[in-house]
Amino acid sequence: MTLLSIHHVSLVVEDTQRAIDFYHGVLGLTVCDDRPELGFVGAWLQIGEQQIHLLQVENPDPVTGRPEHGGRDRHLAMTVDDLSEIEHKLQTSNIFFTRSRSGRAALFCRDPDGNGIELIQV
Repeated sequence: MTLLSIHHVSLVVEDTQRAIDFYHGVLGLTVCDDRPELGFVGAWLQIGEQQIHLLQVENPDPVTGRPEHGGRDRHLAMTVDDLSEIEHKLQTSNIFFTRSRSGRAALFCRDPDGNGIELIQV
């Protein structure tokens, strides 16, 4: 058996539409229209060949008290072709972010539910 790739990452959210506003509206991911009825509210977003699944379910993890810098917390890392464009979108959306402390062209932010996001320029 050989593992081939990551198919999707699931993130717990409190409000699906608010999360879509971030992932689609700010980051530009495409909302999939083929999500089956799963018995709870949520959404699937496409990123390349992979997906992010938003699950509007009870969150078993605390969303407060997390490190200000998302690189010191569990996080989802995605690549981008233009980090300055993302920085501008985050700034105009009043979303706090920090730059990578390693000196790489990368930044960290959080979605509206406190999930850590790393954006790396390739």
